[in-house]
Amino acid sequence: MKTIIIGGTAAGTSAAVKVQKLAEDPEVVIYEKGDLVSLGACGLPYYIGDYFEDANQMIAREKAAFEKQGITIKLHHEVLAVDTTAKTVHVKPAEGEEFIDHYDKLMVATGSSVVLPPVKRVDFENLYTVKTMSDGKNLKKHLSQADIQRVTIVGGGYIGVEIAEALLHLDKEVQLIQMEANLLQDSFDSEINELMAAKMREANVDLHLSETVKEFEGDHTVQWVITDKGRYKTDLVIVAIGVRPATAFLGKEFATLKNGALIVDNQGRTNVPDVWSAGDCATVDFLNTGEKRYIPLATGANKLGRVAGESMAGKATTYPGSLGTAGVKFQELEMARTGLTEREAKDLGLNYKAVVINDKNQTNYYPGQKDIRIKLIYEADTRRILGGQIAGENGAALRIDTLAAAITGQLTTETLGLLDLLYAPPFARTWDALNIAGNVAK
Repeated sequence: MKTIIIGGTAAGTSAAVKVQKLAEDPEVVIYEKGDLVSLGACGLPYYIGDYFEDANQMIAREKAAFEKQGITIKLHHEVLAVDTTAKTVHVKPAEGEEFIDHYDKLMVATGSSVVLPPVKRVDFENLYTVKTMSDGKNLKKHLSQADIQRVTIVGGGYIGVEIAEALLHLDKEVQLIQMEANLLQDSFDSEINELMAAKMREANVDLHLSETVKEFEGDHTVQWVITDKGRYKTDLVIVAIGVRPATAFLGKEFATLKNGALIVDNQGRTNVPDVWSAGDCATVDFLNTGEKRYIPLATGANKLGRVAGESMAGKATTYPGSLGTAGVKFQELEMARTGLTEREAKDLGLNYKAVVINDKNQTNYYPGQKDIRIKLIYEADTRRILGGQIAGENGAALRIDTLAAAITGQLTTETLGLLDLLYAPPFARTWDALNIAGNVAK
């Protein structure tokens, strides 16, 4: 069985390993248009910010390790088109002539591409995105120049916040421009993300919320960022306003969301026979509602990629679904979320309630006590937990894993209130903050 996988990052490599291990007489080929496989791009902000020096630490597994397993990896090979009737792919190598290859089964794991502002020009020498290893290395090198002092970030999502922390670590002046009224607006409700805005302002990040970039002004480099509210001097610009699925090369026979994400089932199957997909180019089933959602996170990519690989090999494994569990850190402040936000629950027309509690992370007599804020969203009638958000310090974000498990297990706030959670003075109080939140959520 010949399996072709387009894309060699999280989902693609996870699938390749499973097919090679489980399929009968496997022949697995990965076509990757970049120069490496298995990059953990989530580490790029910390590499750029000099938290570590060796960029190769972000590579989860080297090309040679896959090849030792019998998986063929073709770097610098871009798939231009797929013929799902003939079951062929049209491949363009960086060197040499284009060619056609045949598959028995196909996995589309092309990931995503960065979104740029809809302005008349973005081709500046000092305008960067943060997506690939090359992006990270080039940006890191440019930031090391002594004349780069004031840096503008466009976008206040996860990457924008993490890059802001990295730039402060490099002693840069940082201004951040966000079109929405709140940072991390798609992931957190206002009671939680307001803490991030306050922390960033405390760290002297110049925040410009509810402000839209209209133009980048300069010759070879951006010198001014023009918005609907002002004109700001800058030495370098980093754009982090989001990503879109990299699926434009595929035919119209594929079912997709409006943004181009391939719609797949809980085994990663697309609507086209013998074609699977996973990762930042595909949907996942949202565990709370069963909706097909676009949640471009490495966790879901790895898991659904693994399941898709097993499915291609003939196994019946299924992926239960995603809750969009994620976290972000800015200096000491940690924030994490899982499940539905209140805004989403309202938009879905659910009969829900929400509570916010302010508590402490541990006992007051052990050094390190910090504030912790927890928000729960739950069904009004049954009190079944639908979502949660946490903000605090000293490991506060990891409490979100308990809430993710609680939602998956369909636990109620009443159960959470009495759940036998860890107590020890360095870690929690006798009633953990999660217990308190559950008891308040009536």
